[in-house]
Amino acid sequence: MSKGMSLFEKRRRRNRTALRARGSGRPRLSVHRSGKHIYAQVIDDAAGKTIVAASTLEKDVRGTSGANIDAAISVGKRVAEAAVQAGVKQVVFDRGGFLYHGRVKALADAAREAGLEF
Repeated sequence: MSKGMSLFEKRRRRNRTALRARGSGRPRLSVHRSGKHIYAQVIDDAAGKTIVAASTLEKDVRGTSGANIDAAISVGKRVAEAAVQAGVKQVVFDRGGFLYHGRVKALADAAREAGLEF
């Protein structure tokens, strides 16, 4: 690993390497968490395309806080429902270097309840 690489970057690369080995061609549910918002997208890495995406920046959610667990739950439900409608039922969860805790865990649990399998 590079000398100037942050711990966050090291953790993210380690996670992605494990996902490639485990994924076996399944789409990836990628999560990004910032201080104010949370974003999720289902990505087909073989085609290099985003299948569906959801975030707290969407018009129907905008105006409420995007930095809490309730917002993460709503994003998880929306991305899972859109993925199931697009024909994707099985994904690999990519937490992207964020710890599986708090908002990231809430998004994952909501996506599982809405029909995604990972």
